Amino acid sequence: MAANIITTEDLAEFRTELLNEIKQLLINHGTIGIDHWIKSSEVMQKLEISPGTLQNFRLNGTIPFTKLGGIIFYDEEKINEILRDNEVELKRKAA
Repeated sequence: MAANIITTEDLAEFRTELLNEIKQLLINHGTIGIDHWIKSSEVMQKLEISPGTLQNFRLNGTIPFTKLGGIIFYDEEKINEILRDNEVELKRKAA
């Protein structure tokens, strides 16, 4: 019986292929949309706010977020929804 020797390079290649296949499955089934997660810098730019204001929004629950490995991500769709929900219509007096 012949033995197969697996190298660390083989394992690294297997890992990469497996992760790519899992990612593709999740995208195809609509479970996850990778492009709709944005980082703090993008949120601050979009809302034109400071890092302190963004932190306050996180702390008081104004903006939901996900923290993964020390990086904070925001669902861009939810931020757009929050903006729509807080839209203010100004009524002008008739002249």
